Order: sequence, then C-alpha cells, then structure tokens
Amino acid sequence: MYFFFSHLSFLDICYSSVITPKLLEILVVKTELPPSMDACQFFFGCACVITEMFMLAVMAYDQFVALCNPLLYMVPMSHKLCALLVAGTYLWGVLCSVTLTNSLVGLSYCGSIINHFGCEYSAILSLSCSDPSFSQMACFIISTFNEACSLLIIMAPYIFFFATVIRMPSKGGLQKAFSTCTSHPTAISIFHGIILLLHCVPHDKSSWFLVKVATALNTIMIPMLNPLIYSLRNKDVKKTVRRLIHAKLYSFHIKFR
Repeated sequence: MYFFFSHLSFLDICYSSVITPKLLEILVVKTELPPSMDACQFFFGCACVITEMFMLAVMAYDQFVALCNPLLYMVPMSHKLCALLVAGTYLWGVLCSVTLTNSLVGLSYCGSIINHFGCEYSAILSLSCSDPSFSQMACFIISTFNEACSLLIIMAPYIFFFATVIRMPSKGGLQKAFSTCTSHPTAISIFHGIILLLHCVPHDKSSWFLVKVATALNTIMIPMLNPLIYSLRNKDVKKTVRRLIHAKLYSFHIKFR
C-alpha cells in the first residue's frame, strides 16, 4: 500500500513542480508564457496526469485485494507484480504524452503568447495557423480511452468489494470496512471530477476562465489534498486533528468572551 502511496506522492510533487513555479512567476513578476515552453511543459504535465490516473486505478485494485483477501494479500500482490503495475503506469503515461506532444509539434503557430498560465492543450491549439483537426481527434481519442479505462478499472473492484461487504454478518466489520476504504474513493472523485470538468467545458474563448480555474484546482488542490485525505486513515492523525480543532475553538471562545 505504501509503495503505491510513495509513487502517488512523487507524481503529485512532479506535477506541481511543472506548473506551479511558472504560475507564481506570472502572478508575481507579471510575465507571460512564451511558446518555447509549450512542448516541454505540456509533455511532463500530461505524463504526470495520465500516470496518476492509472496509479489511482492500480491502488483501487490493491485496496480491493487487501480488504477482501487480507490473509492472502502477498500471493496476488507480490513485489514483482507491484513493480510491474507501477512501471506500466509510467510507461503508458509517457507513451500517451509523447503521442499528444508530437501532434502539437507538427502544427504551425501564428500567436506568440498563450492565454493560460500553463501549457494546456486547448490553449496551445488556439495559437495554431494550420488545421488542428488531427490533433483534436488524437486528444479526444486518447483522453476518452484513458478516462473510460481508468474508471472501469476503478469501478470493477469496488463493485465486488461492496458486494462482499454487504454480505458481512457483523455490523462492526461492515463499518470498519467502509471507514477503511473512504479515503481512496474521495481522492478518485476529486481527481476525476476535475478531469471530467475539463473534458465537458467547450474549448472556446468564452470558456477559458473556467478552464484556467479547473487547471489550477488540478495543479494545486489535488496535490495538497491527497496527503491529507490518505493520512486521515491513521487514528493518531485523526486524534491530532481533533485536538487542534478543539484547541482553536477553545482559544476563539476565550478570546471573544
């Protein structure tokens, strides 16, 4: 479990490091994003997003095996299989990113400044002088395939998991199982919710503000929330958070008495 967590944290750090420094520079120094950064930033950002998408799917399968077969967990989830699953997610993320980046590099561009704080696909295509239909089709096919496959991989283990949990005779075991698995669905809902929002927004000038907001949430909020979501599974962390909240409420009450 912690093996997958470490790679999820690594992907969050990488994705934030690709986008956030340039965002801060644009906000503080009031610079603009030159097209020379397009391919490099888009490649690394796209690779991190796709890899994290399938890393969450792999973690769903891992959690299903851990909850439904805890005594035999190490049989199906051997160290070799875990390493192969992680390597496969990285390889697929890089392969998809290379394909999409190559579809952008082959276009000719008229504009000089991107109307975005990051190299988002639709923002780059808006500067194209040549026909972007092939690039748009490639993006649509790869995005739809990745989103559908990752969601199917995530949903299948949880369907079997809920079917197993519902048949549990013990009420305490039922509550414990649900409390154990809530963190991962929460992280998946936030991540895929923002990704689906970006897919559903029409890529025209009237929707650029919403695209920027969704990209900012994906870049800043998800890497910030993931450690908090997964650490709340730990009882000591929960107790510490409760103590901090009670201490803050008590000091606020004393201050305004």
